[in-house]
Amino acid sequence: MGRPDLRAERERLLGFARGARVPGGFAWLGDDGRPEGRPLELWITTRMTHVFALGELLGEPDCAAFADHGLDAIATAFADRGHGGWRAQAGVPGKAAYDHAFVLLASASVTLAGRPGGAALLADAAAVVDAHFWSEDEGACRESWDDAWGEPEPYRGANANMHMVEAFLAAGDATGEPRWAARALRIAERLIDREARARAWRVAEHFTAGWAPLPRYNADHPNDRFRPFGHTPGHALEWARLLLGLRAALPEPPGWLAEAAPALFARAIADAWDDGFAYTTDADGQPVVRERMHWVLAEGIGAAATLHAVTGDADYARWEDTFWAFAEAHLIDREHGGWRHELDAANRPAATTWAGRPDTYHAFQAALIPELSVAPSLAGALAAA
Repeated sequence: MGRPDLRAERERLLGFARGARVPGGFAWLGDDGRPEGRPLELWITTRMTHVFALGELLGEPDCAAFADHGLDAIATAFADRGHGGWRAQAGVPGKAAYDHAFVLLASASVTLAGRPGGAALLADAAAVVDAHFWSEDEGACRESWDDAWGEPEPYRGANANMHMVEAFLAAGDATGEPRWAARALRIAERLIDREARARAWRVAEHFTAGWAPLPRYNADHPNDRFRPFGHTPGHALEWARLLLGLRAALPEPPGWLAEAAPALFARAIADAWDDGFAYTTDADGQPVVRERMHWVLAEGIGAAATLHAVTGDADYARWEDTFWAFAEAHLIDREHGGWRHELDAANRPAATTWAGRPDTYHAFQAALIPELSVAPSLAGALAAA
């Protein structure tokens, strides 16, 4: 069994996502597709806004209204009008690079989709990233700040920086400014060409403010949603795809990008695939958290499809087929909608890390990437087409 009908899968996922619309943004959905009543999260609202912007670029019905709803929520409910920037939850102090990466991504996507207010939000997001997150000296982004931008967190994270690469590539497509791709390259040079290469292409995730590795970080909380202990093979898959998008963004891309992408993919397969991807591994590639997260499988689909498009190697097409067969067998829920977000090591539904189905970002992109040309950003590829 190969790819499903990807357009039908996207339409199904958008139908599920529409149930998340509530006053002030998009809600965390339960397994039944109903809002769970949790506080609204910026990362969910921004990612759903991005998804509906992609839907609008695809010509899917009423996605413009949903993208506009998300755009309004970002600009109002989550915005800190006193100090600038956006809070992870409305009214809760603190500013994180992870959330701001998705503000930048969503604003770039709605701009490329031609939505009113998109360009203004993009300019605001770029200004905040310039002022508080991007470090020219480090060639990467700071992690987080207190509410008044007075005290940065003494930590650097690969996860937030990886999503900044994704956002920077989208911002470059939306603005035409080459500085965004240049910054994305500097982050990739540090985290992949330097750190991951030195670890047999395992992505180091946690660092001090001076970029010294923290190999024991969160050892007592190994299944953390955003900062898990050890190595995260799903991020290697995500990086593989992003590096090829970065390669497409640069007029003279360095040769190591084409070397690193397949190496990261191969490392993730070797370390973590066993009829499903383990969530995390240790420094030697041995699984630590054996539960399977839907987003890792989705990123495997995106990486395999992109590598196949770039290299023409049929092995990547076979891996994509394998991943889609797994998704159909274990993740895609045709009764309630969406994808199950977590499975245990025996591929049964679980909720030790991810209860419910908070967003459709990874699954929707998996159902879109195989039909796009390789480009810096998904919204940019759709806008160009």
